[in-house]
Amino acid sequence: MSQLQETSLLDPIPDSLGQNLYVADADLHGLLGLYLEPALLQHLEPHLHRLGALAGGELDQLAAAADRNQPELQVRTRQGHDCSVIVKNPAYVALERYGFSEFGLAAASHAPGVLGWHAPLPPVAKYTLFYLFTQAEFGLTCPINMTDSLTRTLKKYGHPELVERYFSGLTSLDFDNYLQGAMFMTEQGAGSDIARTATVAKREGQNWALYGDKWFCSNASADLAMVLARPDDAPQGMAGVSLFLMPRVRRDGQLNSYRIVRLKDKMGTRSMASGEIRLEGAEAYLIGEVGRGFQQMAEMVNSSRLSNGIRSGALMRRSLSEARYVAQHRHAFGRRLADLPLMRRQLDKMALPTEQARSFGFQTAQALQRADGGDAQARRLVRIMTPLIKFRACRDARTVTADGMEVRGGCGYIEEWSEARLVRESLLGSIWEGTSNIVALDVLRAIQREESLPALAEHLRGLLQCAANGTAKQAVSTRLEAVLRFAGEAAAEKQDALARETASMLYHAACAAIFLWEASHAGLAHRVAYCAAVLEHRLDPRLQRLGLLPD
Repeated sequence: MSQLQETSLLDPIPDSLGQNLYVADADLHGLLGLYLEPALLQHLEPHLHRLGALAGGELDQLAAAADRNQPELQVRTRQGHDCSVIVKNPAYVALERYGFSEFGLAAASHAPGVLGWHAPLPPVAKYTLFYLFTQAEFGLTCPINMTDSLTRTLKKYGHPELVERYFSGLTSLDFDNYLQGAMFMTEQGAGSDIARTATVAKREGQNWALYGDKWFCSNASADLAMVLARPDDAPQGMAGVSLFLMPRVRRDGQLNSYRIVRLKDKMGTRSMASGEIRLEGAEAYLIGEVGRGFQQMAEMVNSSRLSNGIRSGALMRRSLSEARYVAQHRHAFGRRLADLPLMRRQLDKMALPTEQARSFGFQTAQALQRADGGDAQARRLVRIMTPLIKFRACRDARTVTADGMEVRGGCGYIEEWSEARLVRESLLGSIWEGTSNIVALDVLRAIQREESLPALAEHLRGLLQCAANGTAKQAVSTRLEAVLRFAGEAAAEKQDALARETASMLYHAACAAIFLWEASHAGLAHRVAYCAAVLEHRLDPRLQRLGLLPD
């Protein structure tokens, strides 16, 4: 035990700094034994221990420093030349070195060699690393995820020459020579309505030139960005929107023709630079087919939504770990907080959505792996699971992080503790990659247009078939069938007003089935209690209100 930890045990204000966040997470190792191959888990174990220790110590301190010292925009050199350079705080640069280079989070899915593994890491392994890293630093995980997602989209739709030119940089672990990615979609007049994209793409020889304003560009200084634009001869509406890859530096070595107009003064993710960008004839390369930009960008959005859900789960986990530490080490009225019934209840209420987000995320990551292998049914499954986790986990994070702040009390409201930062970061999850209403409606679209509901039903029924607890299995099964009928009818009748209810019930019914399946495996039997809690507190009240609760 370190001197700092020993002192904290005697201090009236408990301080968990130095806690290993991997070790503190009681179920994580057991779940990874279920979701990962034994050889891979054995190989990753020391890396997970190290990342857990860093996340609870050095990374957390770096994140706090980067949050306090925001990036700055330098628009001109001292000689008067335009430059649009973003000056990053050294703490943020140190975080970049850990995230991109040392742990290879952006490259993990695409290239062998990350953490010494002989092949690209499967999604569950990558997202577990994300999960631990995000518990310290949320802002940088946006550029990491966008680099990962851009690489994925480029590999699938980009011309082979473009892939050859940029793939090695996007997956490099060399901190001095790697490339970061971004996606620039949002415009003032469009927002979530991509069909109103006004940025224009003009043919100039073999290349395209982009003109227009992008209103919210996270990781504004990225080396490469996926950009939605409309060719000047394209029709209005979604059919005219196309996808382009825009480099920061042109092939002739000159800075590309766009300017960062200003940086956003954000409530959260302060460490990472988001800006407004004016495109002034920026050189860009068409990705895939003209007019199919949104469909191709959806690949990037889907993986970003899963990442967003996983990261919201990570914020909940960090809040829960902090709250449990405080409850175990703080005394009031002659007793530990952890011994007080109301505190135990509050911690249990925080734990349930936290566990839901992780288990649902792991299941989605496994489906993504099968989809990437060519499984058409898995593609339909991913299509509905990604908006489901984005919708529900991101909303739950707002409540759980606020409850965690309350457990610490007044100190939790002070910026030198982690709770205030966690609350601020959690609020972004429901906005990034589509607001809650937009994402809930997307669940209905997945059912209506892509046969995703039968894929989800088949998957969850398969999990229940493998579950061991007969009584609980019957309870979950009858509720699942009621929810599936409700969702199918809401989609068929285009009941948009029921989209949020539909998304919540599908998520909760799925989590109940997943928990029961997990509980059937060695060392995880206790997770049946999470299944029961989902039914009692999160699903049955909704079913009862709608008159759908089975007898």
